[in-house]
Amino acid sequence: MLRGVLIGVLTLGVAGTAFWGYQEHREKNAILINAENNYQRAFHDLTYQIDLLHDKIGTTLAMNSRESLSPALAEVWRVTSEAHTDVGQLPLSLLPFNKTEEFLAKIGDFSYQTAVRDLNKEPLSDKEYDSLKQLYTQAADVQNDLREVQHMVLENNLRWMDVEMALAAGDEAGDNTIIDGFQTVEKTVDGYGETDFGPAFVNMQKKDENFKYLEGKEITENAAIKEAKEYAGLGNDVNVKVTENGDGSDYGFFSVTLQDKKSKQEANMDITKKGGYPIWYLMSREVTDQKISLNEASNKAVEFLKKNQFENLDLFESAQYDNMGVFTFVSTQDGVRVYPDSIKMKMALDNGKILGFSAEDYLKAHHAREIPDPGITVDEAREKINPAVEVMENRLAIIINDISEEVLCYEFMGTLGEDTYRIYINADTGIEEKVDKLKNAEPVYEDVV
Repeated sequence: MLRGVLIGVLTLGVAGTAFWGYQEHREKNAILINAENNYQRAFHDLTYQIDLLHDKIGTTLAMNSRESLSPALAEVWRVTSEAHTDVGQLPLSLLPFNKTEEFLAKIGDFSYQTAVRDLNKEPLSDKEYDSLKQLYTQAADVQNDLREVQHMVLENNLRWMDVEMALAAGDEAGDNTIIDGFQTVEKTVDGYGETDFGPAFVNMQKKDENFKYLEGKEITENAAIKEAKEYAGLGNDVNVKVTENGDGSDYGFFSVTLQDKKSKQEANMDITKKGGYPIWYLMSREVTDQKISLNEASNKAVEFLKKNQFENLDLFESAQYDNMGVFTFVSTQDGVRVYPDSIKMKMALDNGKILGFSAEDYLKAHHAREIPDPGITVDEAREKINPAVEVMENRLAIIINDISEEVLCYEFMGTLGEDTYRIYINADTGIEEKVDKLKNAEPVYEDVV
């Protein structure tokens, strides 16, 4: 009997040890997964910030007014600060990366010191402008190197925990793609030499918390479900969930979720109670093949908008991502583009059906406006543009300025070097209100060795 008791105790002990070991293993794995997720987030954030930094520096090159240049340089400083933070969150403490960090620090110091000084009294010198050009070129090189690393990380499912362990073991000289990639970035920056800097945020999106311009009667929950079904095209064999939102605010809306019982495809939509307008819509569906062109999809998007009583809209931007088309439409009134009234759409390029729709900006801002006559001519506005920019076309447009006011501007499309810009000159005062750098075609990082 004693033997049986001992065997039982030993069995329980072994089982307890095994369970404890299993728990320890699970907790260790959870910590490793959390660390890996943080490293991946920091790296992809860094890549994005360098992309943004390149664009922001390019934007400053096309600016001509001091009022626009100061906040633009402050934005460059902000982006470099965020990039610095992302670098600090990566396991690179044992890997020499000081040249790249020094490069970011110099851009930050230069942009900050220039942004806070009075540029009317002490404008950018020719030497400082040349320095900006050098920084723009150098940022492009760093951007391309990091994009190559990013491509390899995503393509081969590489783990940052392997980098940390390799560095801790002093094995960075071995075959590690991420370490090799960052060493390439470091060598690229080291090859610049010293940049001579010489001596020494503008939110364009108006946010209205209420849909104060909505018209029409309040709809019922059943009406909201019917509209969501029409958008989704899933038929009637669906599971439906509706949530009523907006209690206590000046507006309310229904959140509708539909799930096809057979395919399990899901669609989500928010619809205003007043008037029954779609705020946003999203269909979760994989698009594996392209059967229609981007142009055909844009035509279907226009048809969809007209069918749903969204009229007087111009196609502003279109882009293709994998097998999906993404479109931005803006309202027009009396031939003037009204950028606060914008609608974004995502279309499947296999069947031309809508996958995503966002009309929040449009619903918050759209109304009939009294558009004033310009105070200056288009030729006078053109004189305010940097002479180095070659202007290709122009039109009148309403945008939101840095103090959230709608302003009438002349919108100029122009090029500087290989880059294209939209430049907005206030049609009354001649102030350079905004400069946007358009995205260039993305390079393809395939078969990178």
